[in-house]
Amino acid sequence: MTDAQDTAADSTRRSNGDTSPDDAGSSVTEAPTPLLEPREGIPPVVADAAALAEVVAAFAAGSGPVAVDAERASGYRYGQRAYLVQLRREGAGSALIDPVACPDLSALGEALSGVEWVLHAATQDLPCLREIGMLPTRLFDTELAGRLAGFPRVGLGAMVENVLGFVLEKGHSAVDWSTRPLPEPWLRYAALDVELLVDLRDALEKELDRQGKLEWALQEFDAIASAPPAEPRKEPWRRTSGMHKVRRRRQLAVVRELWETRDRIAQRRDVSPGKVLADVAIVEAALALPGNVHALAALNGFGHRTGRRQLEQWQAAVDRAKALPESELPQPGQPVTGPPPPRAWADKDPSAAARLSAARAAVTALAERLSMPQENLVSPDTVRRLCWQPPAAADAGAVAAALSGYGARPWQVELVTPVLVTALSSKGA
Repeated sequence: MTDAQDTAADSTRRSNGDTSPDDAGSSVTEAPTPLLEPREGIPPVVADAAALAEVVAAFAAGSGPVAVDAERASGYRYGQRAYLVQLRREGAGSALIDPVACPDLSALGEALSGVEWVLHAATQDLPCLREIGMLPTRLFDTELAGRLAGFPRVGLGAMVENVLGFVLEKGHSAVDWSTRPLPEPWLRYAALDVELLVDLRDALEKELDRQGKLEWALQEFDAIASAPPAEPRKEPWRRTSGMHKVRRRRQLAVVRELWETRDRIAQRRDVSPGKVLADVAIVEAALALPGNVHALAALNGFGHRTGRRQLEQWQAAVDRAKALPESELPQPGQPVTGPPPPRAWADKDPSAAARLSAARAAVTALAERLSMPQENLVSPDTVRRLCWQPPAAADAGAVAAALSGYGARPWQVELVTPVLVTALSSKGA
């Protein structure tokens, strides 16, 4: 048993008393120990086919769950691709893989098929891992486990400290991981991210089992592992920061044209779109509708460092939007596929507003009794849809069927159905 596992076992023994995760956020009472070096040192970065083949063989021969993490270059590069993949498994040690030099990790993914992958905030890393051929069939998400167990802070550093009693270095989470070669301190940080992940998983499994929530967590993990890739977002330009200021259709057209122009440039240059043109500049140009580059240059976001050629390309985008016929201008707001915003319910359907108020209060109270965030107990969108269009007969069977149809897991359906039936049938609703 490792030192970390000793600590995990001790903390689990202490948590079997009256102490809950909410009490000071931890059952570890000793001062946390800084974790400064990986157990076997910093592994070499795998950057060629021969080294990758050795890692595949070693991890295929390992035992137990495999800890997996990925580092992206958000804010520096276009998209969300992985620039470093970290793994650790009993019998194989740790590995750091450069997915730029080794862009196809499908052989590694196949070698780990059927093995439980341990990730922290799995939904953040799975898309970039999928791109390089790695996708788990089984997983354990330590962040989600922490939420279900009632821990108030569920970041990896906080969980490792509160559950295992170790302090991880926090200084390199937002660096440019596309940098080559990667500095040694960054590699150390990356290796330490998977150093205790399996130990954390084991301790959280015991805590969830103690609370009677382990089956709930397993259902959540299965749902994440089996979820299809997310559909591309429709009209992503509408998510430009500051869009609430833009009201007129012609102004919306300027936002769309500038956003799409910026996106093409960012993709071609492989840089973060925000480094090409800030959202605030897009919104300023949309509101002002400048008539020439001189007027554009005077706007916030188009400062003195913006060259003449760049100003001309942005002005051209503005001019294209200004020249569109009325029939091609975007409509204000996004197409609504579900219920309207809750703030409008009181006017549109007072009965639905009353149902939603009762349902929210009931779900919040149940989540507090179970010591978990309300959104993990049941999706707020599911509650809204159910309250906007409740079953004709709001009995337990109909409500349970509706919840299942909206994607709620069996454990959620079992827990939430009774309180929602009561809320939907209350006098106020």
